Amino acid sequence: MEKLFIIGLPRTGTTSISVALLDYGFKVAHTAYTKRAFELADVIADAPCFCDYQELDLLFPNSKFVYLDRALESWTPSMQMLLNKMLPELAPKSGYLNPVLKRCINKIFAPFTTENPLDIQHLEQCYRNHQRAVFHYFANREDFLAIDISRTGSLKQLLEHLGISSKDASEFPQLNIGKQVDSWKEFKHPNKINPLSAGKEHRKFFDYQSLI
Repeated sequence: MEKLFIIGLPRTGTTSISVALLDYGFKVAHTAYTKRAFELADVIADAPCFCDYQELDLLFPNSKFVYLDRALESWTPSMQMLLNKMLPELAPKSGYLNPVLKRCINKIFAPFTTENPLDIQHLEQCYRNHQRAVFHYFANREDFLAIDISRTGSLKQLLEHLGISSKDASEFPQLNIGKQVDSWKEFKHPNKINPLSAGKEHRKFFDYQSLI
């Protein structure tokens, strides 16, 4: 397996699955904004994976992809909370968020091109559009798995998909509950990968145009 990409949208359990996989020996980047971060990590979650899965599929052949599903009635208010915090920092020039993250959020949720980016119907449609595109792209592929981490046995299902013994598997940890958004930063583990890791090309990101 080249890499494992977690391509569920924010607030679907990307932090929980990232933390769980740390204890199975994987080097994990919850978000990755440089080439070097992708080189160092075995598992990459959240941005830019939920947006760039097609490009990453070309860049890292023989990788696996895991989509995280979540009931809309619980995902929507959670995403509203997160976007409400992020919107002031998504401005192209003044916002402090990483440009890769800005691009991904804008592409999936279009906060600057809709009248009310926090509208429930708008968010639900964004979720469905993303889900439909993912399932269409990975149709009939054995390197793809869709799980809901809130369901009993989902960690066991993931481990079996990765070819890892699941006899001692419990359940995914529940992190970033309610208004929490930074559980990953607070979690200490030697296998965590810095999303801004620098290498020979400093903090350069991929040039997707070269794939065309």
